[in-house]
Amino acid sequence: MSKVLVSPSILSADFAQLGKDVKNLQDAGADWIHVDVMDGQFVPNISFGMPVVKAIRPYADIPFDVHLMIANPLKYIEEFAKVGADIITIHLETVEDVPAAIAAIKALNKKVGLAISPDTPVDAVLPYVKDVYMVLIMTVYPGFGGQSMIAACLDKVTAVVEKAKEENSELIVQVDGGINAKTVADALAAGANCIVAGSAVFSAEDMSAAIEGLRG
Repeated sequence: MSKVLVSPSILSADFAQLGKDVKNLQDAGADWIHVDVMDGQFVPNISFGMPVVKAIRPYADIPFDVHLMIANPLKYIEEFAKVGADIITIHLETVEDVPAAIAAIKALNKKVGLAISPDTPVDAVLPYVKDVYMVLIMTVYPGFGGQSMIAACLDKVTAVVEKAKEENSELIVQVDGGINAKTVADALAAGANCIVAGSAVFSAEDMSAAIEGLRG
């Protein structure tokens, strides 16, 4: 895949006008909409759930990239599929049987993402590179926006990219956390081909230019 995808996180949007912000992202050239779902258990924050995804779905035609930062994701994947998720990303740390979880998402005809947090070794995710659409490397501790990127996590990106060369050349390797106009170069150099950014997009005077800048 040649083009770097940009998936702005609506965690940084104005929740009072979320539909409008989603439309603005699409108009500004976003490839996907990154939806951070948090439950207050797996992560210390609470964001939004299925009703919000359903409400904002009509505002954009581009894929909804739904990142489930929740303690029991398999309980909810069917509902998120119904309300408009196109890609469903679960945390490896939250499921005991990873192959079964991957199969469950595929059974809903949705694309599978597998995420790992900063403290999880990359070796934990490498066996599944061949089976998923996307691997998400968290470059901050999940739960809050606006954090600084943990540069050491980018080594995991490179390891996943190398594995994908052997087993899944179409794999999307996404990075999420502390990505902005300055740090994105390191993420891209490590091999990431999908960038999640919230603050860097929503705080920009020119959203379209900010999105384009994240492509490198």
